[in-house]
Amino acid sequence: MTSTKDGAAPEARTAPARSWLDRFFFISERGSTVGREIRGGLTTFMAMAYIIVLNPIILGGVPDANGDFLSPAQLTTMTALAAGLVTIMMGVVGRAPIACAAALGVMAVVAYQAAPVMTWPEVMGLVVWQGIAIIAMVVTGVRTAVMNALPHNLKMAIGVGIGLFVTLIGLSNAGFVSAGEGGLLQIGAAGGGGHLDGWPILVFVSGLVLASILLVRRVPGAIFYGIVGATVFAIVVHYAAGLSDEAWGSASPSLPGNPVAAPDFGLLFQVDMFGAWTSAGVTTAGVILFTLVLAGFFDALGTILAIGTKANIAGENGQMPRVNQILVTDGAGAVTGGLTSSSATLVFVESTAGVSEGARTGLASVVTGLFFLAAIFFAPVFGIVPAQAASVAMVLVGAMMMMHIREIDWSDISIAIPAFLTIAMMPFTYDIASGIGIGIIAYTIVKTAQGRIVEVGWLMWLLSAVFAFHFAMHALGL
Repeated sequence: MTSTKDGAAPEARTAPARSWLDRFFFISERGSTVGREIRGGLTTFMAMAYIIVLNPIILGGVPDANGDFLSPAQLTTMTALAAGLVTIMMGVVGRAPIACAAALGVMAVVAYQAAPVMTWPEVMGLVVWQGIAIIAMVVTGVRTAVMNALPHNLKMAIGVGIGLFVTLIGLSNAGFVSAGEGGLLQIGAAGGGGHLDGWPILVFVSGLVLASILLVRRVPGAIFYGIVGATVFAIVVHYAAGLSDEAWGSASPSLPGNPVAAPDFGLLFQVDMFGAWTSAGVTTAGVILFTLVLAGFFDALGTILAIGTKANIAGENGQMPRVNQILVTDGAGAVTGGLTSSSATLVFVESTAGVSEGARTGLASVVTGLFFLAAIFFAPVFGIVPAQAASVAMVLVGAMMMMHIREIDWSDISIAIPAFLTIAMMPFTYDIASGIGIGIIAYTIVKTAQGRIVEVGWLMWLLSAVFAFHFAMHALGL
């Protein structure tokens, strides 16, 4: 075979011309197609759509320091708007199959730590500062350095741990597991006596079985079809069995009378950038901001690594292409979430659902973002997908993410201990950042005890100190 002057084979000259869409999103380079990206983007949206309902329930149910509540209707609009805009930005700028929405970890800090000591505009001002801090860390190279400093085995453990965390969320949302006596997990919904009971559980199980069968048969779109099939089944049993809306939890499969609802943008730009520092005090506001940055930083870090690994677009050392653009967009998402009063809009681990359906590029994120923007006007239609149907994707994604556990060197006890703690602590603490922090501290201690301190690196020591301070803040009265 001969070569051209530039070293390319002659056949390359006769290859079909790639479209601008293909070139821009690297579709062919990553072994994908436009159809797969569209299907993956839609699947990711279906797996994430619950946040449009969940975020208003959490934030709208907590009063601020003045006793004021955020409007659930306005929160629904803002949640979908922020998720749509930031996810499209992620697709175009980061060009990765990563979707963004109101982050659950940050949401908890916003609702239960910040709101009781300041007004909602002041809370959202701190969320904006969180995004600015994250962007500054990217620009200065701090965030990329942290990603590169994590050992490969720990990166793999983070992905596996997130898989378990996602599975637990899915099982909990579906009512398949719940907190029983003493706070320990039990099978079945809360108050069910440790037994599976009711039509909603059957909907979840049927969707899980259907999607699993289609997956092992290698049917394209298996998870998506499982969600759709479970939703259709839920609609049928909802009316045939005469179930109440409350039986399904946060989202009921009731057919809407009017599929279109007028959006309410009343919370847009309702932000006080400086009030928190005077009303709550510099120390309190500073600690809350530190917690927000820490939670958002490591939640996103673990999620990005997991998605990159799952999509096979990360390098041998777990390094993501265009990582700086991805991280800047993540920071911009926090700013957007604050400006819309919907809490920080960060990378969402449910993106792995779309990746499992073949999504490999930012085109999938653009598709997901467009569905979120459509949800602003068609919220009643998207609202018919019950948590029991959406949870099918989360459980199966967790199973597939668990497959990466084979890449961890379990024969080395100095790796096995921190890897195990990283994996176990994410579902056990119900927090991604805590799992990462405990794993980092354990890795630093174990390697040092072996006399292999050189392998740790100064940045891992610094991260260990930061997490140790984070875990000790409450005990120190901060």
